[in-house]
This record gives sequence, structure tokens and C-alpha cells, in this order.
Amino acid sequence: MRQAIPGVDSKPTTDLPVLKPYKISRSSSITDLQFSRWLISIPGWLWLSLLASVLLWPVVASAATEYTMGQAFEALYRWIPFIVTGGFLFNVLISFFAMLIGTAAGVVLGLMQISPSAFIRWPAMVITQTFRNSPWLVLLFIVLLALPFEVEIAGKIIRIPDWMKAVFGLCLPIMANIAEVVRGAVNSVPSGQWEAAESLAYTRQQTLWQVILPQCFKRMIPPWMNWYAILTMATPLCSLLGVEELITLSRQAIEAENNRPELLVPFYGFALLIFFAYCYPIARITIAMERRYAVKL
Repeated sequence: MRQAIPGVDSKPTTDLPVLKPYKISRSSSITDLQFSRWLISIPGWLWLSLLASVLLWPVVASAATEYTMGQAFEALYRWIPFIVTGGFLFNVLISFFAMLIGTAAGVVLGLMQISPSAFIRWPAMVITQTFRNSPWLVLLFIVLLALPFEVEIAGKIIRIPDWMKAVFGLCLPIMANIAEVVRGAVNSVPSGQWEAAESLAYTRQQTLWQVILPQCFKRMIPPWMNWYAILTMATPLCSLLGVEELITLSRQAIEAENNRPELLVPFYGFALLIFFAYCYPIARITIAMERRYAVKL
């Protein structure tokens, strides 16, 4: 007679069953890579069409003005060092620190969600769902208005710059989504791993840190990189808060060139191009790592 399999023929012996309906694909799934899949699925002819539009726009616009195509791109060329070194690198800096803080807090929050204690699990779930389902721009405005512009410590006034508020505001939704990545990764480990560790008299903490989490790291890397790409693409929202990043400096450069409308497409087209050049390789690496670390049954 076939022996009953926990979780299939009988009630699982752990609180972390892994078998789920195969058609369910929630956004909290460990294989949730919609953004990276969408980015690499865009056909090449579409990117060529966008590039052609950027190049042809000054030609069309110059028909009604004395400002020529050469002058438009010459202005862009003059401002590129300014908007890249002082702008885009700042976008990367904001995304790096927001991802760093959000990852650290998200790991803690994700582990709290799998706690057997309801007093730990439910508050963690409420925090996660709150920040996962809140608009990022709204969170940025709340953080901007809630945090003080300066604090006084031991009689010394320390100013809090706007970019630090932007980092804190962006790390909140990242924290919540990374928490779901961690929770999904832990739940994706077969329940037999927990049962085997339990048979060896491992405590829950020993099982989690020595058996389960080492198997989760590789599974968490692709969705983690996916969320970093999403975060980087969201950093231009900081321009609405006055943070001097790529979009803000591009707007300042256009104003310095007398707000000529012919400059809009070259400058913002360049912003689109540089973000694509930074995020597209991340998307390709994400999909490649997902295939490499996929669980083969």
C-alpha cells in the first residue's frame, strides 16, 4: 500500500505547505517578473521607431522656426555632462540606497509574516499590504511633508536633504514587495525540507537559517533584480519633490536655452534612452538568472 504523503494525502505536519493550484500566479509569487518580461518582449522595430521619431522631431519643428536640428542637438551635447553626472548618477544613487534599505527591512518583514505567532504575523501582513497597495507618488508626498527639514541633536542643527526623504519614501513600497518575495521564496521550499529538519531535532530557527533560507537566496535574486529595475524607472518621480535628478536638470537645461519647444524631444528622448540603456541589461540578466535557478522537477 502506498504511504500517505503529507500535504497531498493527509494534513501537512508544518505550517508552511507548498502545494498550491498551478494556475494561480499572484503578484507575490517568487517568479513574479512581469516588468523584466515586458521590457525584453518589446520588439526591436518599436525602439527603432522611437529613435527615428526623436531624430526627425527637430526636422519637423524647424520648419516653423529658425532653430535648426543641428542647434537642438548641439544644445543637448553641451548639457549631457551636466544632466548625466549631476542628474542620472543621482537617480542611480537614490535607487541604490532605497533598494538597500528596502531590502533589509523587507527581509525582516517577510520573515515576520511566516512567524507562527499571530501577534507578529498579522501586523507584518497589514504593513506589507498597506505599502504594496499605496501609490508611490502619494507615499513620496507624505514623506516629504511628514519628515522635518532639519533636526536638532545636542544643540547642533542637522539638515535633512530632499533626496534623503525621496530615498525613505521609495524604500517603503520596495520594503513591502521584497517582503512578499521573501515570504514567497520560503513558501516555495517543499514541506519535506521542514519535516526532514524536524526529524533531526532542529529547532524552527535552526531550520529556517540553516536549511530553508540557503535554498531561497538563488530564488530571490531574479525578482529582487526585477524590483530594482522598477525602482530605477520610478526615480524620476522625485523630480516632483524638487530633487535635482535627471528630469529636473533636463528641465533646467531647457529653461536655460530659452524654453525652446524643439528641445523637448531631444532632451527627454535622451532621458528615455539612458534609462533604457541602464535597465534593459538588468532585465536580460534577470530572465537569464530565472532560467538558471529555476526549480527543475
